[in-house]
Amino acid sequence: MNIAVVGTGYVGLVSGACFAEMGVNVTCVDVDRNKIGRLLAGEIPIYEPGLDELVERNRKDGRLHFTTDLAECLSDVEIVFSAVGTPPDEDGSADLSYVLEVARTVGRNMDRYVLLVTKSTVPVGTSLKVKAVIEEELSRRGADIPFDVASNPEFLKEGAAIKDFMSPDRVVVGVESRRARELMTRLYRPFLLNNFRVIFMDIASAEMTKYAANAMLATRISFMNDIANLCDLVGADVDMVRKGIGADARIGTKFLYPGCGYGGSCFPKDVKALARTAADHGYAMQVIEAVDRVNDRQKHILAEKVKSVYPDLSGKKVAIWGLSFKPDTDDMREAASCVIIDDLLESGVRVKVFDPVAMDECRRRIGDRVEYAHDMYDAADDADALLLVTEWKQFRLPSWAVLRKVMRSPVLIDGRNIYVRAEVEAEGFRYLSIGR
Repeated sequence: MNIAVVGTGYVGLVSGACFAEMGVNVTCVDVDRNKIGRLLAGEIPIYEPGLDELVERNRKDGRLHFTTDLAECLSDVEIVFSAVGTPPDEDGSADLSYVLEVARTVGRNMDRYVLLVTKSTVPVGTSLKVKAVIEEELSRRGADIPFDVASNPEFLKEGAAIKDFMSPDRVVVGVESRRARELMTRLYRPFLLNNFRVIFMDIASAEMTKYAANAMLATRISFMNDIANLCDLVGADVDMVRKGIGADARIGTKFLYPGCGYGGSCFPKDVKALARTAADHGYAMQVIEAVDRVNDRQKHILAEKVKSVYPDLSGKKVAIWGLSFKPDTDDMREAASCVIIDDLLESGVRVKVFDPVAMDECRRRIGDRVEYAHDMYDAADDADALLLVTEWKQFRLPSWAVLRKVMRSPVLIDGRNIYVRAEVEAEGFRYLSIGR
């Protein structure tokens, strides 16, 4: 089977490489010539564990190809996946310009049946717009060529994307014709061999499923952050509360970990887009709007805890461990670290940062407003406080003796609750965390 994947960002590149690994002949397309040039040279433009080996193996075996020209490969493919970006507009709605441009290119250049599958996260009703654009372009050409549209939203976790793609909880496919369903069944047949669930539904429901899933997970996080903040005020321990409610089978334990706010390319954008979609239809999603507000507030909580220790922050130095929005990625989109750094700098604090993989991304985003450490202990040198923002594994068992020696004041503020208070305090540190 021959397919094309348009967009070589996180979703597109991972999807293309994983489909190739399952024996599909894949052409990845991107209008960014620099990015395609880097991929052709064997350079991976994003950080995702195991992706470089996967791409290289499938390129070497002749199943994975890269080009800047979608038109030139349309005659050879049965399915085109649209995995381009849908950045948020100022009002929170998803920008569909890239999605519709892919549809326009398909309509202008297709010469036989093609199934255009939207992989990007898009609002409900996008498939109707995609279909209308293709029909418009075919009409202009005076061409009568059959086609279908479908929705196949991704549910990949950054840092574990390859495992998620190859061993998914479920594959959601929205179709409106038997032909489209048969094509998608053929494509996902290798996954069915391992009894993975492929759930077929109508397109609107598939589009909504993606947003509903992310909104539910974001809701659990914001709920626990609200509970944690109240625990701080009343003297309860959120870890005990989390274990107590997580033992209820109706609730479960996943996404019940409080912290300093969620970030990344999905949750913040998708929560806002879902609320905007509702507003466009005259409905207010009050729970989702509150989830967004709670998360925005939570990103300020670590700076507030620093201020609780040092009411006058002018001239203080704070070390930050972790810049990416989560471990095992260099992605800093909507990361809590960005808000924390802004808050501290506005208070006159010197900030020194360290992250195992996101230092270059931080330089690109923040520039020289902060100092960059060589390692985790260099970051803490002469610091008045150390903030744990991203729970990378290498931060889990630090040398407390080294930290106590290099820091000006042994103050540790744990934004992810990964340390044990008694152990840290026994090492001579003042310890603050979230809801404990």
